[in-house]
Amino acid sequence: MSPRQILNLLVILLISFLPASAQTNSSANSEMDAQVKKAIAAFKGTVSLYAKNLETGETYAVNADERVRTASTIKIAVMIEAFARVEEGKAKWTDEVVLTKEKKVSGSGILFELSDGLHLTLRDALNLMMMLSDNTATNLVLDVLTTDAVNARMESLGFKQIKILRKVGSGGDSIAGKDPENKRFGLGFATPHEWVLVMEKLERGEIVSKAASKEMIELMKREQARYAIGRSLSDLPMASKYGALDRLRSAVGIIYSKKGRIAMAISCDDMPEIKWSVDNPAYLLMSSLSEILVAGLTH
Repeated sequence: MSPRQILNLLVILLISFLPASAQTNSSANSEMDAQVKKAIAAFKGTVSLYAKNLETGETYAVNADERVRTASTIKIAVMIEAFARVEEGKAKWTDEVVLTKEKKVSGSGILFELSDGLHLTLRDALNLMMMLSDNTATNLVLDVLTTDAVNARMESLGFKQIKILRKVGSGGDSIAGKDPENKRFGLGFATPHEWVLVMEKLERGEIVSKAASKEMIELMKREQARYAIGRSLSDLPMASKYGALDRLRSAVGIIYSKKGRIAMAISCDDMPEIKWSVDNPAYLLMSSLSEILVAGLTH
């Protein structure tokens, strides 16, 4: 074999072993790539992200297939199972759930502050879970669904790297949650890549049913907080779910820019300090990254 043939073979082998993110980014705007890398370099922590222009198919990725802690973004999977259960006639939105002292979980939401014995519908609880990220409401919904059913649904939809491991706080461990290898993820794990695929399928009406997908997207558009992605893009509609946990901040969503729908999932973890503030460095980074990604993927 000639030296030139050997060189060509080495180049082919090198390309075949490049990580998925590097291959994906080759088609992305070089200026966007430089801006993203500069923003991430200034952040103290680890960052994983995946973004896709749903019109053009152009993507951008950084560690997009690495499993990350989800915090409350896993509630998207819970929402999907709830809609599927209702669609199948195995539950009704009017089914009743009851708030008790034992079921209250602190953290995000409002139910923790309300009176014991409060009766809500399943749909009330689901809305609180998605709009206010209410932890108690999430567990009330999971009492109906179970964590294993959520995971089975996601697997049936082709999402094998999105798993809820337990209820918020503790209890209700799924099969995946009982695996010692998964304890480090806490509430759940996912990959940014799969989260974007979920959002894309929802936007295209391909999860549960066209009507249910549309309803889920509309519900996500009513999330009350806008701390992370889309924070500085208040003039643009957005369907989203964010999550926060000690040294982690995460966000999943679609930003509806005038030039295209940009689906993205960003995880920022391992921050050196725990800072419970809307100006948490990860929130600010995700805000900047979403600006860069929207501009770069709609060039």
